[in-house]
Amino acid sequence: MVSSGIASALVLTLSLAGVTTVILLLTGTPIAWWLARTRVRWREPVAALVAMPLVLPPTVIGFYLLIALGPNGPGGVLARLWGGRTLAFSFGGLVLGSILYSLPFMVQPLRVAFEGIERETLEAAATLGARRTQSFFRVVVPGAASGFFTGLILTFAHTVGEFGVVLMIGGNIPGQTKVLSISIYDFVEQGDWMSAHWLSAAMVLFAFVVVTATMLLDRRFGRLTG
Repeated sequence: MVSSGIASALVLTLSLAGVTTVILLLTGTPIAWWLARTRVRWREPVAALVAMPLVLPPTVIGFYLLIALGPNGPGGVLARLWGGRTLAFSFGGLVLGSILYSLPFMVQPLRVAFEGIERETLEAAATLGARRTQSFFRVVVPGAASGFFTGLILTFAHTVGEFGVVLMIGGNIPGQTKVLSISIYDFVEQGDWMSAHWLSAAMVLFAFVVVTATMLLDRRFGRLTG
């Protein structure tokens, strides 16, 4: 039987992953489109900034986010607008940190998919009288479906598995910031190896399903577009 603590952590983890994924879908799509289509010189430096969470240690990201979200940073300014003191150690702070940390997992697949759409296709749509927004939703989105699916799956899964950033900016507050990865850490510290084992095994199974689904989607869309 699942304990109330694990159930609470599960709900919080899924909520965090869901909110982060939706926000990154809305913000990562225009970033990826710009990176795929612009010709400005500083495109690659911007792409490098987007990709930095892939190589930076989570504790480094978490440390600077902790400063930014703290009472003396921009997060503190925002928190004071509704009577708070800091965005650190709150669900809102976790969302902001997860958006930054998972950004490349949404942008990179979308950029690759957008770059695979030929300009001639968009020019043909424009010749037929389609507006830019119509061309994007009727031509680009279907043509980049694999990138959207891959980005959504990877972003959701990566957010579910976050640990370092979450621990740095969220701590271990049950019902507010204690996600599944933190629960495993707690079980290990308490010497509850069996609970840590079962929860870790569930995360391994989840990761396997995610990777398999991503590979199958790539194969399927590869056949459709190949």
